Amino acid sequence: MTAPEAESLRLGPSPSRQHAWRAQAPVVAVVALGGALGATARYAFSLAWPTPPGGFPWATFWTNVVGCAVIGVFMVVITEVWAAHRLVRPFFGTGVLGGFTTFSTYAVDIQKLVDSGHARTGLAYLAATLCAALAAVWLAAAATRRVLKRRQR
Repeated sequence: MTAPEAESLRLGPSPSRQHAWRAQAPVVAVVALGGALGATARYAFSLAWPTPPGGFPWATFWTNVVGCAVIGVFMVVITEVWAAHRLVRPFFGTGVLGGFTTFSTYAVDIQKLVDSGHARTGLAYLAATLCAALAAVWLAAAATRRVLKRRQR
């Protein structure tokens, strides 16, 4: 072991590392809080609109499409219009919307459909979600820009 390595073991984390963690702690906290809120909303939605075995997972589909549309609006507003506090984007964009949208459940739903002999439904769900989510984020961002441009006139 070299002298600098031994010194770092005795002293613990360097002041710069401690500062870096202190600077990131609020970001981690707001992402966790937002994620909990978004995931709770998604779970409530899935309970309200359960998917029958072999059926098209409409709750997950609409959760992802709506979440992507909101992401489109949100990103335009906070990058082009509003100088948001530094924790708004991690809280709402990464936390709430990241917890609300659920592409892991999307993948599991596809696998369940294929494994249960509903490959056509799984393929339709795979393609429809991808196309609808991409269209939703693009259309929402474009519509938001158009609305904002009209308001400036």
